[in-house]
Amino acid sequence: MDVKIKLNVSFTVSGSGLEDALAEYDELTVTGMLSEMLDKSIACDEIQVDIAEGPNSLEEYDKQTS
Repeated sequence: MDVKIKLNVSFTVSGSGLEDALAEYDELTVTGMLSEMLDKSIACDEIQVDIAEGPNSLEEYDKQTS
């Protein structure tokens, strides 16, 4: 039987860590990266990731730090 789990997660990541993680997963957005991580780690189906706060791309990150 399939089970649906919904949660909110908050975490802090360094700028260089964000760059490295996006490069490792070959993703342009944090949303895409987190979806890939969940899919590869626990074989989730129909993954939906929403960024409530914070940058969703390196471009958005650069704007925040300028």
